[in-house]
Amino acid sequence: MSKILTIVRHGKSDWEYDSLTDYDRPLKLRGYNDAYKMALRLKKAGSPPEKIYTSPANRALYTAVIFSRVFFEAFDLIRIKEEIYLGSYRTLMDEIKNCPDNCNHLAIFAHNPGVTNLANQFVDEPIYNIPTSGWVRFEFNIEKWQDIARAHLNGYIFDYPKRTGI
Repeated sequence: MSKILTIVRHGKSDWEYDSLTDYDRPLKLRGYNDAYKMALRLKKAGSPPEKIYTSPANRALYTAVIFSRVFFEAFDLIRIKEEIYLGSYRTLMDEIKNCPDNCNHLAIFAHNPGVTNLANQFVDEPIYNIPTSGWVRFEFNIEKWQDIARAHLNGYIFDYPKRTGI
């Protein structure tokens, strides 16, 4: 049995609105376009997520909705998790370990530095930055989310909008 974890950084945000809080900042047009592009590339990489955990911040939530729309238009799979907003890799890891074991593919939509730090818990060669709309799809040889660890990693794919050769 295997579990798949996909970590997604939210799309490019729009800094044009000075009056908005960080929490409310929307996606830029490029953020929308890149999110659709990267969702299609993730769809080609394999099975869709069975659960989606997202930060409630506007830019992360919209990115999660775009990915969900591309996969299956099943928005009921999205769970807004307040803890994920600007969460550390430890906070994100706690959310992963508490995912029900009947879920075989979990996707998390969140922010840097948490997403990059989380990804680096599982890889030997460091990922210095997961760019906006970028994702890392990990496959682990585990039956329970509690057992997620680098030692059980079967492989991973790291992709981002400006990557070529995909």
